[in-house]
Amino acid sequence: MTGLARELLGLLVPVECAGCGTQDVAWCPSCAARLAGGPWRCEDRAPRLDRLDGRGTLPVWTLADCSGDVRRAIVAWKDRGRVDLTAAFAAALCAAGGALATDLAPVPLLVAAAPSTSAARRRRGGNLVDALAAGLGRGLSGAGLPAQPGAGLSRARGHDQVGLGARARARNLAGQVRVPERAAGRYAGRTVLVVDDVLTTGATIAACRSALERAGAAVVGAVTLASTPGPSGAPRLPPRPDRARG
Repeated sequence: MTGLARELLGLLVPVECAGCGTQDVAWCPSCAARLAGGPWRCEDRAPRLDRLDGRGTLPVWTLADCSGDVRRAIVAWKDRGRVDLTAAFAAALCAAGGALATDLAPVPLLVAAAPSTSAARRRRGGNLVDALAAGLGRGLSGAGLPAQPGAGLSRARGHDQVGLGARARARNLAGQVRVPERAAGRYAGRTVLVVDDVLTTGATIAACRSALERAGAAVVGAVTLASTPGPSGAPRLPPRPDRARG
């Protein structure tokens, strides 16, 4: 009966894969496979992750290039109401957490979702990245690395980052990402992993890192669903043997 109901619903409200457009499926196996190859390092693609204090660039892991079918699906999820993709994307991050656990120091983690603007939350029904962070936390914990969701970060104001260049993204976020006062004590002295949907210039992750460090946290890395290739279409980076430590 469940299959019949799904078919009848499909006649009334046609469903297609948010990536490639295959009919009668929200997220086809071929597109899902693009997020199933395991996490890989991508921080060299993000110019705004550089530090001026000599502490180096934050390691960032991702699952896919943000291009083609993957990019279309993420845009549909964020801006076209395709919340039916949330569970699939969270599951991809869960699987990534299982693989990533061996690359991180064996200390309990807080997993903090990058915040969205209040306007975006209203439009999307919440901060969609929260589901990605929860999925990653489940994967890490399932692999034996204790991980809990961190209290939500906030964006004081500012516009969405879509369409902005590297410098404009950094200006848009300058001083806008904060740890709410009620949550500051939870982050003090803790090791944190930041989660976002897409790494583009790194401005969002850098702003999250700064806010968390002001609250006394040690940010050891970030994980994204996808990463935007550089202007030259640079391929993924080779895996690195170093371990991120708190």
